[in-house]
Amino acid sequence: MKINELVQNDIVDFGAIPPAYFLLGLLSAFENRFQAMADKMIGEISWKQFFAIICIQMCKEDPTINDLSDVLGSSHQNVKQILLKLESKGLVEFKPDAKDKRKQRVVLTEKCYEFCKRNDDVGRDVMEKMFAGIPEKDLNKTIQTIMKIESNMREE
Repeated sequence: MKINELVQNDIVDFGAIPPAYFLLGLLSAFENRFQAMADKMIGEISWKQFFAIICIQMCKEDPTINDLSDVLGSSHQNVKQILLKLESKGLVEFKPDAKDKRKQRVVLTEKCYEFCKRNDDVGRDVMEKMFAGIPEKDLNKTIQTIMKIESNMREE
Protein backbone atom coordinates (compact mmCIF):
# COMPACT_ATOMS: atom_id res chain seq x y z
CA MET A 1 0.00 0.00 0.00
CA LYS A 2 1.24 3.50 -0.81
CA ILE A 3 1.72 6.20 1.86
CA ASN A 4 -1.11 8.36 0.52
CA GLU A 5 -3.46 5.33 0.61
CA LEU A 6 -2.50 4.66 4.24
CA VAL A 7 -3.37 8.26 5.12
CA GLN A 8 -6.59 8.35 3.05
CA ASN A 9 -7.78 5.05 4.57
CA ASP A 10 -7.14 6.46 8.05
CA ILE A 11 -4.68 3.68 8.84
CA VAL A 12 -1.96 6.05 10.03
CA ASP A 13 -1.88 9.66 11.16
CA PHE A 14 1.21 11.60 10.20
CA GLY A 15 -0.31 14.94 11.20
CA ALA A 16 1.57 15.29 14.46
CA ILE A 17 4.97 14.47 12.99
CA PRO A 18 7.27 17.43 12.25
CA PRO A 19 7.99 17.70 8.50
CA ALA A 20 11.68 16.79 8.86
CA TYR A 21 10.80 13.51 10.61
CA PHE A 22 8.06 12.78 8.09
CA LEU A 23 10.46 13.39 5.19
CA LEU A 24 13.07 11.06 6.67
CA GLY A 25 10.49 8.31 7.14
CA LEU A 26 9.08 8.92 3.68
CA LEU A 27 12.54 8.63 2.12
CA SER A 28 13.22 5.40 4.01
CA ALA A 29 9.89 3.87 3.00
CA PHE A 30 10.40 5.04 -0.59
CA GLU A 31 13.83 3.43 -0.75
CA ASN A 32 12.42 0.10 0.46
CA ARG A 33 9.55 0.19 -2.04
CA PHE A 34 11.77 1.32 -4.89
CA GLN A 35 14.36 -1.38 -4.17
CA ALA A 36 11.69 -4.12 -4.14
CA MET A 37 10.20 -2.83 -7.42
CA ALA A 38 13.62 -2.45 -9.07
CA ASP A 39 14.80 -5.89 -7.92
CA LYS A 40 11.69 -7.41 -9.50
CA MET A 41 12.03 -5.34 -12.68
CA ILE A 42 15.74 -6.08 -13.23
CA GLY A 43 15.55 -9.72 -12.22
CA GLU A 44 19.08 -10.85 -13.05
CA ILE A 45 20.78 -8.66 -10.44
CA SER A 46 19.67 -6.62 -7.46
CA TRP A 47 18.99 -2.89 -7.52
CA LYS A 48 22.08 -2.30 -5.35
CA GLN A 49 24.21 -4.19 -7.86
CA PHE A 50 22.68 -2.25 -10.75
CA PHE A 51 23.21 1.04 -8.89
CA ALA A 52 26.88 0.12 -8.46
CA ILE A 53 27.11 -0.39 -12.24
CA ILE A 54 25.48 3.01 -12.83
CA CYS A 55 27.96 4.66 -10.46
CA ILE A 56 30.93 2.94 -12.12
CA GLN A 57 29.70 4.28 -15.47
CA MET A 58 29.56 7.81 -14.05
CA CYS A 59 33.17 7.74 -12.82
CA LYS A 60 35.64 9.56 -15.06
CA GLU A 61 38.11 6.68 -14.70
CA ASP A 62 37.73 3.10 -13.53
CA PRO A 63 37.14 3.49 -9.78
CA THR A 64 38.79 1.74 -6.87
CA ILE A 65 36.59 0.10 -4.27
CA ASN A 66 37.23 3.08 -1.97
CA ASP A 67 36.18 5.50 -4.72
CA LEU A 68 33.00 3.52 -5.26
CA SER A 69 32.32 3.33 -1.51
CA ASP A 70 32.32 7.14 -1.40
CA VAL A 71 30.03 7.44 -4.43
CA LEU A 72 27.59 4.78 -3.18
CA GLY A 73 27.66 6.04 0.40
CA SER A 74 28.33 2.55 1.69
CA SER A 75 31.11 0.76 3.56
CA HIS A 76 34.12 -0.76 1.82
CA GLN A 77 32.97 -4.23 2.93
CA ASN A 78 29.43 -3.81 1.55
CA VAL A 79 30.71 -2.48 -1.78
CA LYS A 80 33.24 -5.32 -2.02
CA GLN A 81 30.43 -7.87 -1.52
CA ILE A 82 28.30 -6.21 -4.21
CA LEU A 83 31.26 -6.20 -6.61
CA LEU A 84 32.15 -9.84 -5.90
CA LYS A 85 28.59 -10.83 -6.84
CA LEU A 86 28.85 -8.77 -10.03
CA GLU A 87 32.24 -10.37 -10.75
CA SER A 88 30.77 -13.87 -10.32
CA LYS A 89 28.15 -12.96 -12.96
CA GLY A 90 30.87 -11.72 -15.31
CA LEU A 91 29.72 -8.08 -15.16
CA VAL A 92 32.84 -6.52 -13.59
CA GLU A 93 36.52 -7.31 -13.35
CA PHE A 94 39.22 -6.17 -10.96
CA LYS A 95 42.39 -4.90 -12.61
CA PRO A 96 45.54 -3.55 -10.96
CA ASP A 97 46.07 0.19 -11.15
CA ALA A 98 48.71 1.17 -13.72
CA LYS A 99 50.58 3.44 -11.26
CA ASP A 100 50.00 1.69 -7.95
CA LYS A 101 49.75 -2.10 -8.20
CA ARG A 102 48.32 -2.27 -4.65
CA LYS A 103 45.12 -0.60 -5.89
CA GLN A 104 42.47 -2.58 -7.71
CA ARG A 105 40.36 -0.80 -10.32
CA VAL A 106 36.80 -1.93 -11.03
CA VAL A 107 36.14 -2.37 -14.74
CA LEU A 108 32.84 -3.10 -16.47
CA THR A 109 32.92 -6.03 -18.87
CA GLU A 110 31.45 -6.31 -22.35
CA LYS A 111 28.80 -8.59 -20.84
CA CYS A 112 27.86 -5.73 -18.50
CA TYR A 113 27.47 -3.26 -21.36
CA GLU A 114 25.23 -5.79 -23.15
CA PHE A 115 23.18 -6.23 -19.97
CA CYS A 116 22.74 -2.46 -19.66
CA LYS A 117 21.71 -2.17 -23.29
CA ARG A 118 19.08 -4.94 -22.84
CA ASN A 119 17.61 -3.19 -19.78
CA ASP A 120 17.80 0.40 -21.03
CA ASP A 121 14.22 0.65 -22.34
CA VAL A 122 12.69 -0.90 -19.23
CA GLY A 123 14.63 1.48 -16.98
CA ARG A 124 13.64 4.50 -19.05
CA ASP A 125 9.95 3.46 -18.98
CA VAL A 126 10.00 3.10 -15.19
CA MET A 127 11.71 6.47 -14.74
CA GLU A 128 9.22 8.22 -17.03
CA LYS A 129 6.30 6.67 -15.16
CA MET A 130 7.72 7.51 -11.72
CA PHE A 131 8.42 11.14 -12.55
CA ALA A 132 5.40 11.82 -14.77
CA GLY A 133 3.83 15.19 -14.02
CA ILE A 134 6.69 16.41 -11.83
CA PRO A 135 8.25 19.61 -13.20
CA GLU A 136 12.04 19.64 -13.56
CA LYS A 137 12.26 22.65 -11.21
CA ASP A 138 10.63 20.55 -8.46
CA LEU A 139 13.08 17.71 -9.07
CA ASN A 140 16.00 20.15 -8.92
CA LYS A 141 14.71 21.62 -5.64
CA THR A 142 14.36 18.10 -4.20
CA ILE A 143 17.92 17.28 -5.28
CA GLN A 144 19.24 20.48 -3.67
CA THR A 145 17.35 19.75 -0.45
CA ILE A 146 18.62 16.18 -0.16
CA MET A 147 22.18 17.29 -0.94
CA LYS A 148 21.94 19.93 1.81
CA ILE A 149 20.63 17.33 4.27
CA GLU A 150 23.55 15.05 3.37
CA SER A 151 25.98 17.96 3.78
CA ASN A 152 24.53 18.67 7.24
CA MET A 153 25.03 15.00 8.19
CA ARG A 154 28.74 15.23 7.39
CA GLU A 155 29.31 18.37 9.45
CA GLU A 156 30.43 17.67 12.97
